[in-house]
Amino acid sequence: MTGRATPGRRTVLASAAGVPLAVGAGGLATLAGLATGCSGGTPAAADTAHPTPPAVPGAALRARAAADSTALLARYDGLIASRPELTARLAPLRAEVARHAQAFGAPAPKPAPAGTTVTTVPPTLGTLADAERRLADARATALLDAPPELARLLASVAAAGAAHVLLLTGKG
Repeated sequence: MTGRATPGRRTVLASAAGVPLAVGAGGLATLAGLATGCSGGTPAAADTAHPTPPAVPGAALRARAAADSTALLARYDGLIASRPELTARLAPLRAEVARHAQAFGAPAPKPAPAGTTVTTVPPTLGTLADAERRLADARATALLDAPPELARLLASVAAAGAAHVLLLTGKG
């Protein structure tokens, strides 16, 4: 050794941080702050905070879409329960709505109940078609603010809903 002291960790960190080695009172406070992190002092708040995981983009929109599909499914069930003669006509559309609900994250639906009406709106083909139309329109609007993957799903389900309207009303 040449008698020269090697710089300590604090000196190296201070110079790396751009703190002049000839420091005044303000610089001493900065050095003290830098040194605390190196000497086992109290860790900075950012080090101890548990960061909140980032929100999943479109999670609220996806949850709303799942709830909307589940509510639409209940309308199908209500109409099937009150008009069993429509079961063969509505079963494929109901199955598609059930898949849409699952695609948005709703739990797998149970088979259509028999003999119970789930909705308070008198079930008719017209009210079911109106519900499909409103939901398809709402989804087409919502996809503008959705993340890409969810926007594609919303667009696909909105298109299917529009097709359901045509099948329910017979209007093209």
